[in-house]
Amino acid sequence: MILKHLVVGPLGANCYIVGDEASRQGIVIDPGAEARTIIKAIGELGLSISVIVVTHAHFDHIGAVPAVKEATGAQLAIHEAEASMHIGPFARMIASMTGGSFSKSPHPERLLKDGDVIEIGGLRFTVLHTPGHSPGGICLYGHGMVFTGDTLFNYGVGRSDFPGCSHRQLIHSIKSKLMSLPDDTVVYPGHGPPTTIGEEQRGNPFL
Repeated sequence: MILKHLVVGPLGANCYIVGDEASRQGIVIDPGAEARTIIKAIGELGLSISVIVVTHAHFDHIGAVPAVKEATGAQLAIHEAEASMHIGPFARMIASMTGGSFSKSPHPERLLKDGDVIEIGGLRFTVLHTPGHSPGGICLYGHGMVFTGDTLFNYGVGRSDFPGCSHRQLIHSIKSKLMSLPDDTVVYPGHGPPTTIGEEQRGNPFL
């Protein structure tokens, strides 16, 4: 498996490029900003990107979606509860400052729900619906790793003080969907360094 981690934008969001070595097919998870950097990395890896997956539609995770989508011809996939992807003036300004553009809102070709499977070459990732930080927040689980967006961090959890957030729902999502995964599952969050499910079970103060 190919895995490239980029930290992009003013809020230091994590963007992940994941590829299948055999087929050279790939996905981009949360292209939040700095589209040129992401597109350059895709080219250096020699991948053909067929899907862009957005874990949730907050501006720091979708700022480079239009440019990356245009450059790769990839489909955009997002949970059905986030499908509108409303972009406010502040988000548009930040996107324009960090290599993104929202002259028009991107249209998702694939609406995801809990239990869906995203297949890229020989790779398979299962969609886990984990609302709380946002109504349509998702995680992607497969191959001993889980991409958690802003649901679960290294010794932290996502904020729940935005409109549409729920702390109770967030903790329930984490405990019911993520803490049941094997302890050695590597967690790749939307911000900050990676961790493991076992490490978070033992030491995350929010849990």
